[in-house]
Amino acid sequence: MRFRTVMALTGALALSLVTGCAKGGSAGSSAHTVTYWMWDTNQLPAYRACAKGFERENPGLKVKITQIGFDAYWTKLTASFIAGTQPDVFTDHIQKFGQFSDLKVLEPLDDLGIEKSDYQPGLADNWVGEDGHRYGAPKDWDTVALFYNKKMAEGAGISTGKINALSWNPEDGGTFEKAIAHLTIDRNGKRGDEPGFDKHHVKVYGLATGGAGDDNGQTQWSPFTGSAGWSYTDKKRWGTKYNYDSPTFQSVVKWYFGLAKKGYLAPLEVYGDQANPPNAQVAAGKAATAFDGAWMLSTYYGAKGLDVGTARTPVGPTGKRATMMNGLADSISKGARNKEGARKWVEYLASDACQTTVGAYGVVFPATPAGTRAAVAAYEKKGIDTTAFTQPVADKKDFTTFSFPITNYAADVYALMRPAMQDLYGGGAPASGLDTTNSQINFIFDQ
Repeated sequence: MRFRTVMALTGALALSLVTGCAKGGSAGSSAHTVTYWMWDTNQLPAYRACAKGFERENPGLKVKITQIGFDAYWTKLTASFIAGTQPDVFTDHIQKFGQFSDLKVLEPLDDLGIEKSDYQPGLADNWVGEDGHRYGAPKDWDTVALFYNKKMAEGAGISTGKINALSWNPEDGGTFEKAIAHLTIDRNGKRGDEPGFDKHHVKVYGLATGGAGDDNGQTQWSPFTGSAGWSYTDKKRWGTKYNYDSPTFQSVVKWYFGLAKKGYLAPLEVYGDQANPPNAQVAAGKAATAFDGAWMLSTYYGAKGLDVGTARTPVGPTGKRATMMNGLADSISKGARNKEGARKWVEYLASDACQTTVGAYGVVFPATPAGTRAAVAAYEKKGIDTTAFTQPVADKKDFTTFSFPITNYAADVYALMRPAMQDLYGGGAPASGLDTTNSQINFIFDQ
C-alpha cells in the first residue's frame, strides 16, 4: 500500500514538472530574481548578509529569501513541486534527498566544480545520486553531544572530567548508566541508585529525550547504536536493505528504552514526546542531561538561569565514541525559472565568501573549514565551548561519525518505523518485534 502511494506521488510530480515548466516554473521568480527557501529562522540574518554580498558581486540579480518553519517547510515544498510554484533554490536535507532524487525534481550541479576536498570530510560525497550526478552543494554540518546541567552534575559529585570519560554497554549500561541513575532524583530526594528510590514519582530525570527517535534516532539512540558498530543499511549510501532486525541494534534500543522503565529516562507519556524537547526539560530543571545537536548550542547556552556544559558522547563496545554527522546542502529545483541565477547563487552559497559570513554569526558550523573556523571563533566570543561537537570531525582515532541513511523511500521507512519505535518506548513492545517492521521495509525495496 505504501509502495503504491509513493508511485502515485511520483506520477503526480512527473506531471507537475511538465505543467510547471509550461507555467514558467518558480512562482515570483524572474530573470532578475532568485527565489530561495530555508527553514531556520536563527540563520535568516546570516543568509540575508550573504544575499547582499552576492548582489554586490552580481549586479542586476536579487535574492528573495522565504523562511518557513521546519515541519511546514517540507509540506509546502512538496506541494510547490506539484503545483509548479517551487523555489529556484532551497535548503535540502539528506533524509529527503533520496526521495527528491527518485522523483527527479532536482537539477544536476555537476558543472559547479564542487570539490569534496574543499569541505569537511564526507559532506560533498553525500549529495551524489545513484546516477552519479551531484544534486546538492554542501552548506553546513552538525554533530551530537551531551548537554548537562553543571550545577546538578557538581551536586551529584560528577566532575567535568568524569562526564567526559563515560562509557556504556548494553548489558549493564556501564559508567554512563551509573551517572544517569545518580543524577535522577525522586520527589523525596532519593537518587536513582539509592535504596528506596521511587521510579514512579521522579522530580529530576537523569536523561531527557525528544521522542522515540523514529527511523534514525539522531539525538536519541544513534550515539549508542553507532558506537556499538551498527549501520542502518547494507551500504554506506544508497543501500537497499535496512538492518533494524540486527541483534546488535535491538540489544541497544532495548537497553536505551529500558532506562525509562528504571525511572532514569523520562517516559514517553510524561516528557518524552516531541512536544517537550530536551532543551526545555533541561532548562526547566526537569532533567539533568540530554543528547542534542550542535544547532542547539545557542539555545542551551541562552537559557535563563541555566549553567550548561557539553560533553563528548560515551565510549561504546567498539572502543570508540560515535555521533551522527549530518550535513545540509543547497539544491536547485529542476523546474526553476531562473536557473542561470540559481547556479550563481548556489555557487556563492558554497563558497568561503558566504560560509565565513554565516560562520561569523555563530549559529551553525558551515561546510568549509574556513567557515567552521569562523563559527568556532564566534561561539568562543559568546563563551560557548564547541569542542564536544568539533572534535569528532578531526579525531578519527577515538570517534566514529556516520550519516543519516541515504536511500530511496525514506518517507515509507519513517512511516513504518515511527509507530514501531513509539510502541517500543511507550508501549513496552519487545525489540524483537522490529523483525517484522524491518521485513516490511525491505519488501518495499524488493518491488
